[in-house]
Amino acid sequence: MTLMTTPLDDLHRELGGKMVPFAGYDMPVQYPTGIIREHLHTREGAGLFDVSHMGQLVLEGAGSAALLESLVPVDIHGLGHHRQTYALFTNEQGGVLDDLIITRWDDDRFFLVVNAACKTQDIDHLRAHLQGQSLTVMEDRALLALQGPAARGVMASLCPEAAALVFLQGCRTELCGVEAYVTCSGYTGEDGFEISVASNQAEGVARALLAEEAVEPIGLGARDSLRLEAGLCLYGHELADDIDPVQAGLMWSVSRARRRDGARPGGFPGAGVILQRIEEKPPLCRVGLVVDGRRPLREGQEVFDENGVRLGSICSACYGASIGKPIAMAYIDRAAGEPGTTVQVAVRDKLLPARVAAMPFVPQRYFRG
Repeated sequence: MTLMTTPLDDLHRELGGKMVPFAGYDMPVQYPTGIIREHLHTREGAGLFDVSHMGQLVLEGAGSAALLESLVPVDIHGLGHHRQTYALFTNEQGGVLDDLIITRWDDDRFFLVVNAACKTQDIDHLRAHLQGQSLTVMEDRALLALQGPAARGVMASLCPEAAALVFLQGCRTELCGVEAYVTCSGYTGEDGFEISVASNQAEGVARALLAEEAVEPIGLGARDSLRLEAGLCLYGHELADDIDPVQAGLMWSVSRARRRDGARPGGFPGAGVILQRIEEKPPLCRVGLVVDGRRPLREGQEVFDENGVRLGSICSACYGASIGKPIAMAYIDRAAGEPGTTVQVAVRDKLLPARVAAMPFVPQRYFRG
């Protein structure tokens, strides 16, 4: 299969990026400094990520807010202009089809960012529910993410308007001499920005950002370890069509207005199941795991209690460079899900002691004003 490329493909190769297939794209998993160094630099300075493989969509037309509310358990009607919200496409069984970010550009105009692996599915899902609205796939746009404690200072020197944004807010602006839509958001747990620009102008913007002393290029490997430390879900791992939002620890993603005692209860796929789960709690829950030492954990490894009774399995794992220990997320029996609980992980032919840890593993540092 021929892999697609992003508008920054030439730049990745120039910078020494190690390219790997990901969601149908040829993407940099790391640069010569390596994943751990890239991870730590993002926590300490500012990292620049190419996330142009993600889907950028515009939904517009009368009734767009109501249409979205019929697909996600979120208060879209109450979302302000140039404000964002995390959302889940749910199915009739209460499972998750994908997670996405929705930004309200105008009363009946919304900007959606969806996962690369689910992009085609999500577009088809939206188009199947259109009722006179239009859906535009922004094929000619790139998406960059500038993340880390130094990101705001970098943005202040290049675009003061964007530097004034708070978490989950966006603006149309000019950055490095080109039109851009910038949001205060990201997938690392750090303060930062996502920048949507025309594909043919993306390399110039990226080079201008990388020219800043605090900024280094960061690949997909560190992006994954950063999001895991921040306790953030990844579709296909912590989220799937048979995992509901409550089991995933995302009960907050079901807006108060959409709950049974809310202004517009239910009305989204799987509402009956999900709202019932909020009251009764599912048998499994998502937890963090930490082990002492450096022996790595792996996705799919089984988790047991101290008596050898199976509790569940790991859905994501990595070396947590910020805390110096292997970490993981797992789905286990809710009764064993309290932080501090001792468990065991089956690593090859041995049971490795581990403990349930509170998430996020490191503090989230979103700028809220």
